[in-house]
Amino acid sequence: MPETILVVDDDPHIIELAALYLEQEGFRVIRAGDGRTALDKAQREAPALIVLDLMLPELDGWEVCRRVRASSDLPILMLTARDDDIDKIVGLELGADDYLTKPFNPRELVARIKAILRRAGPKPAAAATPEALLRVGNVTIDPARRTVTVAGGAVTLRAKEFDLLQVLAEHQGIVLSREKLLDLVWGFDFYGETRTVDVHVAHVRARLGPTSTAAIETVWGVGYKLVAG
Repeated sequence: MPETILVVDDDPHIIELAALYLEQEGFRVIRAGDGRTALDKAQREAPALIVLDLMLPELDGWEVCRRVRASSDLPILMLTARDDDIDKIVGLELGADDYLTKPFNPRELVARIKAILRRAGPKPAAAATPEALLRVGNVTIDPARRTVTVAGGAVTLRAKEFDLLQVLAEHQGIVLSREKLLDLVWGFDFYGETRTVDVHVAHVRARLGPTSTAAIETVWGVGYKLVAG
């Protein structure tokens, strides 16, 4: 059964262009031209991913993202008409998985969607031997249960935040470039958009909190590494 993509934009030409390329790749596409319709279809149709424009009538894309994130980890790829870091940062802070600036290459849109879905898709069946716990300082990561504790207390992370922390823990003490993290966590080749990584690192740092003895260190001009403090 084909995966369903909800494309939300108030420009019907953009919707049709995206739908053309997505349907050629075997996806089922549903459409919405405003924020309220998008929320309704997201609830009724249970899409695998939302392509969400920011500038929408009724409810804007930021508000749609906020409401979706309040109840689910449904993947969201945001579209912004301006090459403006503020738009992108706000979208990522609200929980978007990635973003593209319009006008966009529809082939890149499809590639980004496939990459997000690979990371968000069902995990392989559990092996006979459970995955080992990852421990860095007083932070414990359970890959099988996708749980994190700091000094024994549970910490709630969104899906991409967990994936980022897990990758850093698996490479404890090793500096990973933003490009490498994009590949390992988001599953796509580097397109020049490293702010995605920066925003998610900031989120993980905040969620681990001041009691954590594991720290994500910035190595200026290179990337990030996870170390025990």
